[in-house]
Amino acid sequence: MVSNQVSNLIASLYRDRFGLSIWQWRVIAMLGAGGARTAQQVAMQAAMDKMTVSRAVSGLLKRGLVVRSTSPKDRREQILKLTKTGRDIHDEIAPLALEQEKVLLQGLSSSEIDQLFRLLDELENRAIAAIAQD
Repeated sequence: MVSNQVSNLIASLYRDRFGLSIWQWRVIAMLGAGGARTAQQVAMQAAMDKMTVSRAVSGLLKRGLVVRSTSPKDRREQILKLTKTGRDIHDEIAPLALEQEKVLLQGLSSSEIDQLFRLLDELENRAIAAIAQD
């Protein structure tokens, strides 16, 4: 629930200004922060299902915010990368999202913030392990 509330809070930053969905922003955020990667890598790292990533990427391709190329290592894989316009959008929204993060964390001590992020990492790792066991 917290994740959804935070996503909805930040969504207004990119939905109103750039007409992006939450899922499209997640793809842009992943490519902007981590560089080129496959749709499968985006899905795994952003905790999105493959179909949602596919729809988001399709919309981003149509708008010229992302380009797709064949991987030189495996011709079956398609590598996604932000275009200049996509990078510009990322670079404009990312600081705004970080500002929202500061607002949300305001009033917590640095040790509380460290503990929060450690606990979230631990929950994520446990969820990944649980999924892997299924």
